[in-house]
Amino acid sequence: MDADEVERFWSMARDGARLTSLPGYLPSTMLEMVPPPTWSFGAGPEQADALLALVLQGQKTATASARADYDAADEPLPEVGTLGIVLDGAGRPRALLETTDVSVVAFDQVPDEHAHAEGEGDRTLAHWRAVHERFFLEGGHDVGPDLLVVLERFRVLHRA
Repeated sequence: MDADEVERFWSMARDGARLTSLPGYLPSTMLEMVPPPTWSFGAGPEQADALLALVLQGQKTATASARADYDAADEPLPEVGTLGIVLDGAGRPRALLETTDVSVVAFDQVPDEHAHAEGEGDRTLAHWRAVHERFFLEGGHDVGPDLLVVLERFRVLHRA
């Protein structure tokens, strides 16, 4: 990831998404001074690019992660209004997302609507469970019905 490229993207995204509060040369809020965190989907460059493509097509409007990953990294869960810059598989900024909904549920309680919103495969809950069971196992989690999963909905505010 190139910090200068992220800064350029953030400057354009901030303006494009109309996140600046006052016109002028001096920043009026921390939001204008500090870019949001950067991250990518999936577990590698190919998966990052494939999932990002679904986001940019408007098909993917949700994601899921293991609650234990947040706990292990001592990171707070995302909140409604959280912004993030999504990187492609090469580490280039491609989209500014805003979290619109967050919930934590057991693996066996993920609703059909969430699986559909993730936009992957045939968009069924059966497909979601198969793919995410494999993903969570590869991430070192004991996957069972009670594995806590963070379900996040988002919207694209700006694209590169």
